[in-house]
Amino acid sequence: MNRRHLFRFSAIAALSLAMLGASVAQADVLADVKKAGVLRVAVPQDFPPFGTVGSDMKPKGYDIDMGALIAKDLGVKLELIPVSSANRIPFVTTGKADIVISSLGKNPDREKVIDFSAAYAPFYNGVFGPADVKVAAAADLAGKTIAVTRGSVEDLELSKIAPPTAVIKRFEDNNSTISAYLSGQTQLAATGNVVAASLNELTRLRPLTPKFLIKNSPCYVGVNKGEAALLEKVNESIAKAKKSGALNEIAKKWLHNPLPADL
Repeated sequence: MNRRHLFRFSAIAALSLAMLGASVAQADVLADVKKAGVLRVAVPQDFPPFGTVGSDMKPKGYDIDMGALIAKDLGVKLELIPVSSANRIPFVTTGKADIVISSLGKNPDREKVIDFSAAYAPFYNGVFGPADVKVAAAADLAGKTIAVTRGSVEDLELSKIAPPTAVIKRFEDNNSTISAYLSGQTQLAATGNVVAASLNELTRLRPLTPKFLIKNSPCYVGVNKGEAALLEKVNESIAKAKKSGALNEIAKKWLHNPLPADL
């Protein structure tokens, strides 16, 4: 074997070993969680009832309870990491969080980046607005202004179906989106059914009445690619919670409805 071939063989071997090492290291997240005794969970802080901050300044919501349930099953402490809609996935892919539980919907682009658990919560996205704004389908958005959170499922899906003359105003977080709607900056808002319901309980300033469904999009726990062991444990926790009724209790607590039979 001449020198050039030897060098090429050595380079390929070194690259293969590096890739193998990276794969092994990536697959050790579950072991790292157990060793540290802490599960770091990325959760929303501005998206009730999935995640918000209570009067005691502590996070609360459906996703927080879900994180606590998984941490308990793993026998570790729970560390909550507040995230926004835009940065929740990067927190997992860069190792700042072990999993993300943030009303996360599944789509092909996201599946290229992270892996998803079984569904743990019902959710659908739609367009909402005042009763006197006549909208029944995407075509009726022509000339209308719609508030939406940048990078959310409703943003991605609405962009596909909105007519060219619709004005989609994107905001960096859910609080800004809702504030824009409530203050009259937009005529409509694209958000989740549970968000609209929660807001209507808090204020009658501009009630959010449903106009049309954008997409049925249940919520999933997200883990980094290649974390098969961690994903298996998360799915075990979800299955166990469904069977025991614990997940149904979380749904009734935060969504005021039991889990759908087909979830």
